[in-house]
Amino acid sequence: MTETPPVFADPRDELADHIPALRAFAISLTRNVSEADDLVQEAILKAWSNIEKFTVGTDLRAWLFTILRNTFYSARRKTRREVADPEGAYAAALFDPPRHDGRLALDEFARAFDQLTPEHREVLILVGANGYSYEEAGAMMGVATGTAKSRAHRARARLAELLGLEEGEDPVAGQSAETLAVMGRSGIAAA
Repeated sequence: MTETPPVFADPRDELADHIPALRAFAISLTRNVSEADDLVQEAILKAWSNIEKFTVGTDLRAWLFTILRNTFYSARRKTRREVADPEGAYAAALFDPPRHDGRLALDEFARAFDQLTPEHREVLILVGANGYSYEEAGAMMGVATGTAKSRAHRARARLAELLGLEEGEDPVAGQSAETLAVMGRSGIAAA
């Protein structure tokens, strides 16, 4: 008589039988039913796609538990480096615009500023960059306070036009400190 080797069933046929035990194990690890269900699903998918690595005749449940456990701890290591930021405040604080963008914006601003009339450049430098009040700027330029205000307004409007800004668009979004100062938003309450 010749002995025939034992015939084993395809382990994939048995995967569904182990889902309740896997789910209980996953719940004990995650302490969250929804996360546990996701973990079990991921472990089953990994087992299915790597079934050729399973040694037929060994304990399928132990193999599945190992996959589930390793999947859980791998995900845990990844999330440990993550920061909960649902509002995006943390990510926004980390933003650092590239240095070359500021230089390009300053160059563009300088070209536009040079196209202004001398009177407009003067009032923007006095009121915006140096922080003088309209009264002080008017006195230095030898004009009335209202004229200084009017020139500053027209100068800012022309500068925004030269920079290609739409009406209502913030001309200082992302601008350098120098640009902010001349545009009158330097933190000095002159403009």
